[in-house]
Amino acid sequence: MTRFRPLEAARPLLSVAVAAFAAAALAAKTQVETQQERDIPYAEPERCRLDVKWPAGQTNFPTVVWFHGGGLVGGGKHFISIDDGIAQVAVNYRLLGTNMTDGAVCIRDAAAAVAWTLENISRYGGDPKKVYVSGMSAGGYLTMMVGMAPQYLRERGHDIGELAGLAPLSGQATKHFNVRKYAGDNDPQFLPKIDELSPLRWCSKDIPPIMSICGEEPWEWKCRSEENRLLIASCVALGHKSAWFVSCPYADHGRAFTAGVPYVEMFVKGRLPPVLKAR
Repeated sequence: MTRFRPLEAARPLLSVAVAAFAAAALAAKTQVETQQERDIPYAEPERCRLDVKWPAGQTNFPTVVWFHGGGLVGGGKHFISIDDGIAQVAVNYRLLGTNMTDGAVCIRDAAAAVAWTLENISRYGGDPKKVYVSGMSAGGYLTMMVGMAPQYLRERGHDIGELAGLAPLSGQATKHFNVRKYAGDNDPQFLPKIDELSPLRWCSKDIPPIMSICGEEPWEWKCRSEENRLLIASCVALGHKSAWFVSCPYADHGRAFTAGVPYVEMFVKGRLPPVLKAR
């Protein structure tokens, strides 16, 4: 297990060093021809569609299942800017609203999309043992819930142990504020709730490798960085051997996406910066 947890005095320099490493890694992208297939149904509801992008003529490549952000009430599927040698599965899922108030439905849709990927990525040449899950904000929340709470993939005949890794970007580690809101919870938004619909409830040494990526306080969304630090620290304390927290220097919630995507690529490629590999 390794962690990015520098002393406060050294933190700015280490953050900049890791960010520079990430920028260099992003610049060294593999240039390959890609193919795409769009609007594939992975479940019956109309919104349950996904897009696949994969490197043409290659085999045994890794795949990132990507969940968009938008507070579980908005947004839409899109690819991210990572190496074209990595396949991507961009997912739409049902959104909370007047006619849909159960946050668990969003999680079950996300699990169905991950299960579809595990079952079908080999048709495109991908290795089903190299499936990673990632997402931004609400998508980060879904990433953690699908990859940490075992019941959702189990409902689809799969196990969280089949996943190669989780890379949530600025996801809420407590119960998502809109999951609470649409369930009728009128308590203050930043009052933390931890129950079966919060990733923190599912901290364990047995979850897949995980790299939690956030902006840096005080610029990041209130409490977001701190609760993700707690999630990683809790997994480590429970005996997890491959859990990391990365703070993107000076990034607010929006910029955490731009700054965080290079870390997703490094995580998938197994090319973590030396400062993350050393205690």
